[in-house]
Amino acid sequence: MKHKITTPLTKDKIEILKAGDVVELSGTVYTARDAAHKRLFEMILAGEKLPFDLSDQVIYYMGPCPAPPGRVIGSAGPTTSGRMDYYTPKLIEMGITGMIGKGQRSREVIDAMVKYGAVYFGAVGGAGALISKSVQSQEIIAFEDLGTEAVRKLSVVNFPLIVVIDRYGNNMYDIGRSRWKDI
Repeated sequence: MKHKITTPLTKDKIEILKAGDVVELSGTVYTARDAAHKRLFEMILAGEKLPFDLSDQVIYYMGPCPAPPGRVIGSAGPTTSGRMDYYTPKLIEMGITGMIGKGQRSREVIDAMVKYGAVYFGAVGGAGALISKSVQSQEIIAFEDLGTEAVRKLSVVNFPLIVVIDRYGNNMYDIGRSRWKDI
């Protein structure tokens, strides 16, 4: 099934998404990679105010390339999600409802997705230049010293995604493997 969804990514929106669905996402998406996740996690543990409200938000695991002349952002492809898995269950508990990346997730992340209600979207690795065309604006909102790994607030229109793991724990990686195991 194909869905057009606008953020914030509320619980009622994720309830209808199933593993394998195609989504065109519009609205606000935040970027954060390894170093930013570590800082956010440490801020949560210290009881500090975060640079943005996590409730009903989507985090894209991406650090962009510099923008070429006339463009808002450079290549903006996903990074491997597993590098954020240590921190992700806490961020989901705090309100994150969507994550965008590539690759498999840990059992702890999937369990948190089911318990608190979140989805994992896949973006096509290797298509960063194409994906960047969906980004209408960007601004660094936290951790500027991290360079490309700073937290950015992106405005996206029709950002192409696939639901890899839905809020019920159905996982396209497992589904795909099971279809081919006896061949």
